[in-house]
Amino acid sequence: MERTLEKGTIGDNRRSDGQVSVFARQAPAGAIAFQGRAGAYSDLACRTAFPALRTLPCDTFEQAISAVHDGRAMLAMLPCENSLAGRVPDIHALLPDSGLSIVGEHFQRVEHCLMAPSGATLAGLRRVHSHAVALGQVRNIVRELGVQPVIEADTAGSAQLVAEWGRLEDAAVASALAAELYGLTILRANVEDAAHNTTRFYVAALEPSPPPANVPGLMTTFVFRVRNVPAALFKALGGFATNGVNMTKLESYMVGGQFTATQFLCDVEGHPEQPSLRLALEELSFFSREIRILGVYRQAAARVG
Repeated sequence: MERTLEKGTIGDNRRSDGQVSVFARQAPAGAIAFQGRAGAYSDLACRTAFPALRTLPCDTFEQAISAVHDGRAMLAMLPCENSLAGRVPDIHALLPDSGLSIVGEHFQRVEHCLMAPSGATLAGLRRVHSHAVALGQVRNIVRELGVQPVIEADTAGSAQLVAEWGRLEDAAVASALAAELYGLTILRANVEDAAHNTTRFYVAALEPSPPPANVPGLMTTFVFRVRNVPAALFKALGGFATNGVNMTKLESYMVGGQFTATQFLCDVEGHPEQPSLRLALEELSFFSREIRILGVYRQAAARVG
């Protein structure tokens, strides 16, 4: 679970293992929950990272989190940021109070495919359906083909609709997995405007699974609120600089509808028991009302590769 750090102390809720893949090895018949329909990019991320686990589609992030709590899933794959669209706001608001711990991260390359029913051609297309964000990432192909973009609820759902309609004038932009699941033909792959389009996911579980402190390549994710005093944030973050801790993510958002109650979510390199990060967190605690560690986990191969 999440750990609350009192002023000048570091919580000690640790386990000996830190391999995310241990979940797949221990329960190959288990499931991993995600938000979206079958064939969504989150579904693809689950299958890529945990091929031994069954994927469990959920309508909302809250339902994906609940699936872990009620035992229908061992893990939840939760998107936190995209290289083009930025952060996923719902996750920042939900994760701190979700009752889950981050046990890993996964980077999924977003490769959009233009797909349509069998027999369709690029020249015969009149409309292309997808999520609003996805349509914003394929403007070049939309302009090239002169088709009308139509916003749908999600990418996989648009593929399902196009398959159900069976109209040769309608295409969808979704993943190759969606094309396979709904029986559509890929007319052109990699139609995204930016080749670096990548989504980062937190892998969350009911219990924490921090690796030992001496393992290299670790990440720690935590949230904190600074005291409402001048230069509090500047002073709070100074400890990370003076102790040589690399902060890879710092996001702020309001909580409780109060303009003075700002919460920050951070990703930093290291383990809370390593001297440099321990000292930085202790210094942070002097200027913060609360620090909660949401997870300590190994860096994804995409980050260290």
